[in-house]
Amino acid sequence: MNILVFDIETIPDVELGRKLLELDAEVEDKEAGEAMFAARREKTGGSDFLALHQHRVAAISGVFRGKDTLRIQSFGDPSDGEAEIIRRFFGFIEKFTPMLVSWNGGAFDLPVLHYRALRHGIASPTYWDTGEQDQGFKWNNYLSRYHQRHTDLMDTLSAYQPRAVAPLDEVAQMLGLPGKMGMHGGKVWEAFQSGEIEAIRNYCETDVLNTYLVFLRFELIRGHLSEDGYLRECSIVKDRIRDEGRPHLLAYLEAWERME
Repeated sequence: MNILVFDIETIPDVELGRKLLELDAEVEDKEAGEAMFAARREKTGGSDFLALHQHRVAAISGVFRGKDTLRIQSFGDPSDGEAEIIRRFFGFIEKFTPMLVSWNGGAFDLPVLHYRALRHGIASPTYWDTGEQDQGFKWNNYLSRYHQRHTDLMDTLSAYQPRAVAPLDEVAQMLGLPGKMGMHGGKVWEAFQSGEIEAIRNYCETDVLNTYLVFLRFELIRGHLSEDGYLRECSIVKDRIRDEGRPHLLAYLEAWERME
């Protein structure tokens, strides 16, 4: 089966924020975003992490592993708007029907993508199928928590116990991987306002590399890869990074090899 390990980066949906908070249309994006964070802190007693329907997608990155290919990429071009990025993501699912793999994708990435697809009217019949079109999807679809067509590694490794959840950054470092590089999620809004779209996409790509390499180790422990097969897959990743020669991926590889 084709595999797509994916990750998203988000910013506040300031257009929605202006409506919900009854702000003037002339209020700038930065101020609207800060007002949304402040309203959230007041509601939660301290956390400014926005409700999922108030997020807007800034980037979607993935590692795609097919039979004879490995690609590390972000969906769309840096100049593309949110709708086009999401359309390409769901279009990829329609074309390749991959197994999706994420870290916390069941609780964050996919619900955000659901709301944003709803916002833009982006159809994906294969993604939403639970057996009406293909009976096989009744027993293994993208939406059911315990099905593997979408495997949320955080959910699975914690045995679905909230108290056992661990951050991707720390699990990656436990496995001798670099963990987060370049920035962290809390800096994405600031970077977006400064026009640093490439930096956001690069950060998302290195983060999804962490997830993919954790997934390979998961495949090893559940017997889907032999030890030799696991090492071979890691070598394929390294070779792909060298072949592409992109600086942020090479920096990830250098950090990874230092930690081995």
